[in-house]
Amino acid sequence: MLLCIDCGNTNTVFSIWNGSEFIAKWRASTEHQRTADQYYVWLKTLMMLNNVEAEIDEVIISSTVPRVVFNLRVFTDRYFNTRPYVVGKPECALPAEPRVDEGTIVGPDRLVNAAGAYDLYGGNLIVVDFGTATTFDVVDHDGAYVGGVISPGVNLSLEALHNAAAALPHVDITKPQQVVGTNTVACMQSGVFWGYVGLIKEICARIKAERAQPMKVIATGGLAPLFEQSEALFDAFEDDLTMHGLTVIHRHNKEN
Repeated sequence: MLLCIDCGNTNTVFSIWNGSEFIAKWRASTEHQRTADQYYVWLKTLMMLNNVEAEIDEVIISSTVPRVVFNLRVFTDRYFNTRPYVVGKPECALPAEPRVDEGTIVGPDRLVNAAGAYDLYGGNLIVVDFGTATTFDVVDHDGAYVGGVISPGVNLSLEALHNAAAALPHVDITKPQQVVGTNTVACMQSGVFWGYVGLIKEICARIKAERAQPMKVIATGGLAPLFEQSEALFDAFEDDLTMHGLTVIHRHNKEN
């Protein structure tokens, strides 16, 4: 079976793919100090507690945190006796090579999202990923990543308000009952929520105008459902887009 690992700036997700579906998914905080042995104890314990029996013999990794890749490589080699595919490395081929400025290093998460979205929806897409950063990835007609937009993440913006202004508290993001807040928390929530609604609308509209063609907007990431339910911002929502993209890239490498 295939173990898919998506290591982001905040969380790392492990999913087991049996060839037709994901049979298990677990999430841990991303810590570059975590050793190969600690990864194995953590994963093996969760598999036992959830009665998951899986003979893992292949691994693919996407990581936006370079420092964790070494220990993940050791983890897969030591405990599963396999060399993992690492998205972004020369030995891991992509279904379609990105078309960006020469010398530009594209984040593995963006390449994986492009591959997964193209496999599900075809080309001419905007993938909006609500992670530590909110990213907009443009996928061309043939599935190639051709650029995008990076803006601060929703929670990052709230943290910045809290940390930079002594009088402003830490708040969680939610859709406010009305635009005009009548207390500090409601004012902050309204500013961030409706500010991001406007940001999403404007950036997607400008991308479509610049590309001069119809484009589908696909949302993914932890906070996507909050915005999906509030405004007609997206054509589709995919909770496991990154994991699906990892299976697409793995399949491409095995077939070619």
